[in-house]
Amino acid sequence: MRKAVIVDYLRSPFSRSRPNQPERDKFNPLRMDHAAAMLIEKVVERQAVDPKEINEVLVACAFGVWEQWTYGGRSVTMLAKLPVKVPAVFVDRQCASSMSATHFGAMEIMTGYSDLVIACGMEHLTHVPMGENPWISPPMDLIEKEEYSKYEMETGFIMGFTAERLFEESRERHGTKKEDMDEWSLRSHQLAAKAQQEKFFDDEIMPITVTYPDGSNETIEKDLSVRPDTTLEKIQSLPPAFKADGVITAGNSSPLNAGASCVMLASEEKAKSLGLKPLGTIKSMGWAGVHPAVMGKGPVPASRMALKQAGLTVGDIDFWEINEAFAIVTLWDMRELGIDPEKVNVKGGAIAIGHPLGATGARLVGTLSRILEVDDGRYGLATACVGGGQGVATIIEREV
Repeated sequence: MRKAVIVDYLRSPFSRSRPNQPERDKFNPLRMDHAAAMLIEKVVERQAVDPKEINEVLVACAFGVWEQWTYGGRSVTMLAKLPVKVPAVFVDRQCASSMSATHFGAMEIMTGYSDLVIACGMEHLTHVPMGENPWISPPMDLIEKEEYSKYEMETGFIMGFTAERLFEESRERHGTKKEDMDEWSLRSHQLAAKAQQEKFFDDEIMPITVTYPDGSNETIEKDLSVRPDTTLEKIQSLPPAFKADGVITAGNSSPLNAGASCVMLASEEKAKSLGLKPLGTIKSMGWAGVHPAVMGKGPVPASRMALKQAGLTVGDIDFWEINEAFAIVTLWDMRELGIDPEKVNVKGGAIAIGHPLGATGARLVGTLSRILEVDDGRYGLATACVGGGQGVATIIEREV
């Protein structure tokens, strides 16, 4: 099969979503379909690509309802002013939606059906919240199915409960303590704050100017959930967020966010003909299903699949991006796979940077490709757990 290469990556800053206090969200005046379209326009412009040459746009979102309904992806391509002949598709794999969109685009290229594609993701968790959302109606009769216990399925529908369940298993299997999660969360903020200070994220973030109801403007240039002044004591002092006697808190979980991300992919031949410099090659991919009640286990079998397909081992991977939906997810995955923590989320993770669900997958892939370039790595693996009980993984190779 042909090689699929990443030729560009861009994202918005990630704002802090507040469904119950929308006026406190810097992105409250914005729709994320517009932000995704802005990213597409910018990527096409800065790569000097003729938009007629784009074979497909894959638009991803975890909650594709209300203003995030995309007309099968077409509304985003039209907002981006792409030619009407450029087709689109909508992709939903919850927290890994835009990573799967990247996979599908890569497969189109690898199999010769496309030469140039764009995968983008978005989420606005202020406007379209996860909880108390009248536009979402899960089939609750799943709870009564014989193959799933009532407790397990009720757990699986609430992400915080799945993290509590995973912690219980990790405590028994790995001796994990709450302090381990809190310390990892502090590390996330410290590394993200350091990366911000060193301007690492400047090359992947497109500043966005927001106009507020009073007519004032503000340009948002960086992620708004990073807390450079937080301490272990502050994190440890936060109360349980989901269970009265629980250990999962706002401090060791990712926040709610709004944001968008965009990856441009091309065949190796197309990139050469257009003079586009690859950030890396999509070496292999993986995906897997696990029980919804412990959805945080998903990255382990997905990563194993990707490693097997690439003919690599855990030790061959120079850098890992393991999505920090919850600190316990990253800890579980590292301990199950035997990963050196110093290779994981070296610029901080979602606990600090943020987790706008549909935008996260492309961010993991794009940020990892930049880390490989900046820190001189050859192989990187990006992976995420998925609500509903899944995992997705991508291995990127940088030519050295």
